[in-house]
Amino acid sequence: GKSLDPSFPLVRSVSNVICAVVFGHRFSGQDETFHELTRAAEHLFKFAGRFIHHVTVQNPPWLCRLPGPHMKALSCYDVLSSFAQREIRTHTECGILDELQDFIDFYLSHIEKATSSFSYHLQSKIPRCQYNEDNVVYSINDHFLGGSESTNTTLNWGLLYMVANPDIQVLGPSKLICYNDWRELLYTNSVVHEIQRFSNIISVGIPRMCVRNTTVLSFALKKGTIVLPNIASSLYDPEQWETPQQFNSSHFLDKDGNFVSQKAFLPFS
Repeated sequence: GKSLDPSFPLVRSVSNVICAVVFGHRFSGQDETFHELTRAAEHLFKFAGRFIHHVTVQNPPWLCRLPGPHMKALSCYDVLSSFAQREIRTHTECGILDELQDFIDFYLSHIEKATSSFSYHLQSKIPRCQYNEDNVVYSINDHFLGGSESTNTTLNWGLLYMVANPDIQVLGPSKLICYNDWRELLYTNSVVHEIQRFSNIISVGIPRMCVRNTTVLSFALKKGTIVLPNIASSLYDPEQWETPQQFNSSHFLDKDGNFVSQKAFLPFS
């Protein structure tokens, strides 16, 4: 055999799953529009890890209009938004089907209900303004940016751990595994969880805000305080894991081989 870079096949597979869920269709591997979308998403994630990104998001909006590397990131975001808008127009022109097929169908259906039925609006207790085309675009972009890179990175780590731990690899059964089989795949489920724990694709989680006054490790946190959760402190806690600094496929199994959830398991979310 020969060496293989699995990056693009994984990106294509993961992104196409998101496309199927959001748009109701997939792209071929040779589709240039699909390549443009994946390149834009990749650039946005690389930009998010740079210092200039934090400077941009924490300063006045007018700063974004000044020349700099952030302009390329804004252009990439426009690529995602423009494609989402085209898909929304296509769905709108086709009309809402009796049987909703994808995320856009469901969202457009909610928009129609929210704008045409005042009683629905009162029952849902959700402001009308939340259901509009702008928010559809934002939600679609969140699907791409929140689902593609994190899943792809986790799968890349999973492949690396399989190569580094050939003893836990097992040849597939005579039939293809489907989603409904996951309850019976106890060891596989444990391995997947351990991949997420040990890879820890992002050491600091998404910023959160305290909804009330609280105390953490003797530190007083007031309501409204922004908190950056240190995920690594939980995933590598020696008091919670048998071998925190090693890949251990048994971390999520009991002595009888049954899958068990762990409170210290807090992967990126």
